[in-house]
Amino acid sequence: VQLQASGGGFVNSGGSLRLSCAASGNIYRHNVMGWYRQAPGEERTLVARVLSGGIPDYADSVKGRSTISRDNATNTVYLRMSSLKPEDTAVYYCKLVENLGYATLDYWGQGTQVTVSS
Repeated sequence: VQLQASGGGFVNSGGSLRLSCAASGNIYRHNVMGWYRQAPGEERTLVARVLSGGIPDYADSVKGRSTISRDNATNTVYLRMSSLKPEDTAVYYCKLVENLGYATLDYWGQGTQVTVSS
């Protein structure tokens, strides 16, 4: 399984952006796709994730100004963020977790930089 992320860049404070992540390969149908971020010197943390059935889950820091969605036909997950703040600046990584029942398999994308100006 490979993940290809895109959509990062430089955004003015208060602006919005959309990140995309396309998964390819032999993907088990029961899976969770999501986005994590990591700022310099900090741990990687969850931004948002969505189950294969479409149920989303958001970190409190982005709740109310972010929307995660997925297209199961193309195995693509999208994250739209608005009202961006400088503290949203980080490298954003997409992740796919396959739930096999007896085990889970994690896959990470290469990361895309998001920089929000103050």
